[in-house]
Amino acid sequence: MLKEIWQERLQLVEAQLEKELKANPSLDSKLGEAMEYSLMAGGKRMRPMLLMAAADAVGRKGTDFLTAACAMEMIHTYSLIHDDLPAMDNDDYRRGKLTNHKVYGDGMAILAGDALLTLAFEVVLRQEADPAVKLAVVREFAIAAGQSGMVGGQAMDLEAEGQKIDMGTLQQLHMGKTGALFHAAIRSGAMLAGASEEELAALTTYADKFGLAFQITDDILDVNGDEALIGKPVGSDERNDKSTYVTLTSLEEARKLAEETAAEAVAALAPLGEKAGFLRELVEYLLKRNK
Repeated sequence: MLKEIWQERLQLVEAQLEKELKANPSLDSKLGEAMEYSLMAGGKRMRPMLLMAAADAVGRKGTDFLTAACAMEMIHTYSLIHDDLPAMDNDDYRRGKLTNHKVYGDGMAILAGDALLTLAFEVVLRQEADPAVKLAVVREFAIAAGQSGMVGGQAMDLEAEGQKIDMGTLQQLHMGKTGALFHAAIRSGAMLAGASEEELAALTTYADKFGLAFQITDDILDVNGDEALIGKPVGSDERNDKSTYVTLTSLEEARKLAEETAAEAVAALAPLGEKAGFLRELVEYLLKRNK
């Protein structure tokens, strides 16, 4: 089921992202080109998938919320552009292509990221939904993207380079840097779909466990992944002297932690029954993913 639904929705996401870019032309053509270069570079589109799957899990059709899902992808893409910059992780490749700043220069890459972040909020407001719910979703997006979420986690990551941090600090860092957008995507999909308090609580727990498992498997892939599949060089964490779940424990211990966290994510879905089947399969995918 996972592969078929993923492929079907992937096509919808790609088409909608392109549609949103065309509906919002940039004042500067080079800026528009830089935005499109990264946004339309492919990828798993995990965050849109999670937003739609959360809506499925509470009894709505996830594709009804495609607009909000694409807005979330814009925030994610902005973060990748900025994360790759020389002042951050200084990466040359992303999704098998030269990173944005390598093609358009540092200044234009920064502006492309800024523009995508801003556009995301315009796009999410076009999602058909109850105005009060939509306002709550905008708040979820803002918190996840800002200093209490992703940007805060990025700052912690930057300050942690060259330092040995403890496991608790590492988890806090990644709950912001990586987990915050997963948290917001899943909660937003549930809220847009009219989730009950119990359903929202279950999905929030799932989101946080999923985000942790995702980051652990990402750290594992940075050690033993295939560069051709990942689309960027492996070993960047070691080059940047970063603490990871692998360096703080071991490759084997990291795998064990990923499995335990994944099991906790699946357990959180129990109140949702069969409607959460796609979310359960996503956890299995995490443990087996190679990119």
